Amino acid sequence: MSLLERLNDDMKQAMKNKEKEKLSVIRMVKAALQNEAIKLGKSQLSEDEELTVLSRELKQRKDSLQEFENAGRSDLVEKVKTEIQILELYMPKQLSEEEIVQLIKETIAEVGASSKADMGKVMGAIMPKVKGKADGSLVNKLVLQHLS
Repeated sequence: MSLLERLNDDMKQAMKNKEKEKLSVIRMVKAALQNEAIKLGKSQLSEDEELTVLSRELKQRKDSLQEFENAGRSDLVEKVKTEIQILELYMPKQLSEEEIVQLIKETIAEVGASSKADMGKVMGAIMPKVKGKADGSLVNKLVLQHLS
């Protein structure tokens, strides 16, 4: 089942169950997917492109959450936390820190990196492997640790 089909099914279910928050988030994601398809001039996005859109939406929510927490807006913090939980339902299973570390070690060996100067090479090689399955800032931090 494609992401769009899953979103449509979940949207119908959310309407039946009168889950306003979930319905709102699903509609937002569907709109983002459609906008991306229009921007790329395609009728349907590939799985990878859908994952990119989902990741972008999730990152925006996490950034907003941080801003709202810093501003002391507890009303908005709860709303954004709910949106993040709903979005995470559609993301692939996240890699554990150990799995990420293993991938980093393999990638460092692949590209022959030896110092912090090779950070760009390592990040360029590893990010496509962990796309949607790990937070980029965590990967960046772990790569930096291993190159130090």
